[in-house]
Amino acid sequence: MTKKSFTDQQQAQLKLNPYVKNVSAKAITYTNDFKRFFIDEYSKGKTPSEIFLDAGFDIEALGPTRMFKASNRWRTAYQEQGLIGLEDARKHASGRPLERELSLEEKYARLEAKLNLLEAENELLKKLGSTRKADEKKEINITTTQKFELIHQIIRKYQLKRVVQYLCEIAQVSRSGYYRYFSEEAMLTRQQENEADEVVKELILRAYRFRGRKKGARQIKMTLENQYNITYNLKRIRRIMNKFNIRCPIRRANPARRMAKATQEHRTCKNKLNREFKQGLAGKVLLTDITYLSYGKGKRAYLSTIKDAETNEILAYEVSSSLSLKIALNTLHGLKKHRHLTKDAFIHSDQGFHYTHPQFQKLVRKLGLGQSMSRRGNCWDNAPQESFFGHFKDETNIKACETLEEVKSEIKSYMMYYNHYRGQWNLKKLPPAKYRQQLKEVA
Repeated sequence: MTKKSFTDQQQAQLKLNPYVKNVSAKAITYTNDFKRFFIDEYSKGKTPSEIFLDAGFDIEALGPTRMFKASNRWRTAYQEQGLIGLEDARKHASGRPLERELSLEEKYARLEAKLNLLEAENELLKKLGSTRKADEKKEINITTTQKFELIHQIIRKYQLKRVVQYLCEIAQVSRSGYYRYFSEEAMLTRQQENEADEVVKELILRAYRFRGRKKGARQIKMTLENQYNITYNLKRIRRIMNKFNIRCPIRRANPARRMAKATQEHRTCKNKLNREFKQGLAGKVLLTDITYLSYGKGKRAYLSTIKDAETNEILAYEVSSSLSLKIALNTLHGLKKHRHLTKDAFIHSDQGFHYTHPQFQKLVRKLGLGQSMSRRGNCWDNAPQESFFGHFKDETNIKACETLEEVKSEIKSYMMYYNHYRGQWNLKKLPPAKYRQQLKEVA
C-alpha cells in the first residue's frame, strides 16, 4: 500500500467513477468489472497508466506506485486462478483464527457435522454410480460445486455455526471459494444462467418432439437448424439434455448377435461393392435387406427396403405379413418411379434366398441393374442398411400397433419423416431428399 493519501476532494471525485467500489483516505477498492477490463486492455498491449486514464481515473491522484502494485497484484491473480482470482474475497474474511480450546459441545458438533458430510458424499456417490454402465470402470468424483452444496445443506439443516472452514478442510475445498459460490453476485449469475437454460430446454424439447420421433443430440441439433433456423453448439445441447434429464434412445450392442467376419470365398454373386458405399453419385449404389417387426400380441410383420447408399434415401419399401419372395419383388418394382438411377447402378444385398432366387435376379436384369452380394455371414458388407433398420426400430412405435394396417401407416409416416425432415450428420446435416437435390445442383 502506498503512503500517499487521498484528499476529501479526491475521494469525492473517485466515488463518481463507476469502477470504484469504495474509497477512503488511505485505500481504494476497485470493482471486479474494472479488474477484468484492466486484464483485457493489458493483454492488448496497453500500459497500466493508459488503462487507468481510459477508465476515467486521475492518474496523478492515484500515483504511479498505487497503479503499479495494483497491476502486479491483478496480473498475478489472473495467471494463477483466472477470472475468479480477480474477485474481491476480503468481505468473506473471518478475522483471526480461533486459538482457544474448543468445548465438548463444539467438538461434538464438529464430529457430527463431519459424519453427516461423509454420509451425504457417500449417498451422492451411490447416485452417480447408478448412472454408469455396468462395465465402465472410470472413477467417480464429486465436483467442487457439489461439495459446496453439501456443506451448505448440512449447515442449514443442523443450524451449525463456525464450522465452514472445518468442513471445507474435510471436503478438500477452498473456504473462500465456498463463500464466493454463495455470494449474491454468484447466485444471481447462476439464476440468470438457469433462466437461460430453461429457454434453451423448451426449444430442445420442441425439436425432440418434432413429428413424434425420438431423437438424440445430433438429430436435435439438425432439426433445430433445418426446421427452426436455430443453431446451438452440440456440447450445449448435450449439457442441457443432461441437466434436465432429456434422454434419447440408445441402441446397445448385443454380444450374442455379433457375427464374426466371414472367411469363405464362395459368393452367389460377385461382391462389386467391397464396402465402398460412398461413390459420389446418387442412384448408383442401392442397398437392400429385410427385417422383421413385432407388433400387437405376438404378431409379426416384415419390412423390405432399398436404400441409396450415397444419400441414405429410402427409394422403395414393402411391408408384408409374409416372408415370401413377393416382398422382395414388390420392393424392386418400386424403383421404377425413380429416374435418377445411373446407367451402371447395381443393387447390393446379403446371400438370402430372396436375392439368390432366379425370379429376383431376372427382375434385376430387366430393370437394367447389376447385382452384388455380401460375403456369407458378414453383416458389415451391408452396414448402412443394417444401421437404417436400427434407427428405424429406435424411432418408431411399431410395438404399439395392433393391426397390420396400423403398422403400414406408421411406416409410411416414418419414411416421409426420414427422407424429407430427418437431418443426418454425415449429409451436411440435411435430410436425404434435400441432400440428393443439392448433389444434383452441384453436378
